[in-house]
Amino acid sequence: MENRIKEYRKQHKITQDELAKAVDVTRQTIISLENGKFDASLKLAHRLAHYFGISIEELFIFEEEA
Repeated sequence: MENRIKEYRKQHKITQDELAKAVDVTRQTIISLENGKFDASLKLAHRLAHYFGISIEELFIFEEEA
């Protein structure tokens, strides 16, 4: 699943470490999310979207499986 975490993080001028602390995960988790190597749980997706003040749908790009 693609996401726009890195884009929003840079817009807000915060580091991966700052974002990780704000949503209570490790920096490695943020790195993995940004690189598309890890899909966020619904709980984490909600925390990230809430942090940026946007909807989950704005932060994560859901693609229908054929």
